Amino acid sequence: MARYIGPDCKLCRRERQKLYLKGTRCEGPKCAIEKRPYPPGEHGRGRIRESEYLLQLREKQKARRIYGVLEKQFRNYYQEATRQSGLTGENLLVLLERRLDNVVYRGGLARSRDEARQLVRHRHVLVSGRTVNIPSYRVREGDVVSIKDKSREIVPVLGALEVIGTKAIPAWLSTDQSKLQITVLGLPERDQIDVPVQEQLIVELYSK
Repeated sequence: MARYIGPDCKLCRRERQKLYLKGTRCEGPKCAIEKRPYPPGEHGRGRIRESEYLLQLREKQKARRIYGVLEKQFRNYYQEATRQSGLTGENLLVLLERRLDNVVYRGGLARSRDEARQLVRHRHVLVSGRTVNIPSYRVREGDVVSIKDKSREIVPVLGALEVIGTKAIPAWLSTDQSKLQITVLGLPERDQIDVPVQEQLIVELYSK
């Protein structure tokens, strides 16, 4: 399966803002963007000619990198969002939020989406009592996402439990820390999705 294997910190620097791709490291002094707040590469400090297309492209790339999906996957999500009723941009973000790896991260059982994706891939996660190892699996209202009993002592889960108390759980999810499980209370609404993305710019980009 194709996936990005390069340094996450370069992605944050390219977008000139923290995307929180490395969990708690992004909140400390070791965050790369704190030391080098400019895009990577030989011409990173040079002047960039701003244009409408560049702004739209950067928003699309930012959303894609936050959720850890490749270009073809992202385009498929957009095409599905256009077929649904309502605002295409909001539909797109809702589809991305419903990914299983994102739910594990949002619910506090992983420190980053990369870590959550690894937990899912390595078959440590149950959805309503059934093992699911597909990060893009789309959760539904009423689903219960939990960590397998035999996986509760692995390092990523223990690390997440150390910081779960400082993390804001979105209103559409409910986390039971003692049982290591997340209940999907409903589908997310736009005001419950706190990603720094202007989805309308993405719609304008793909509408050209």
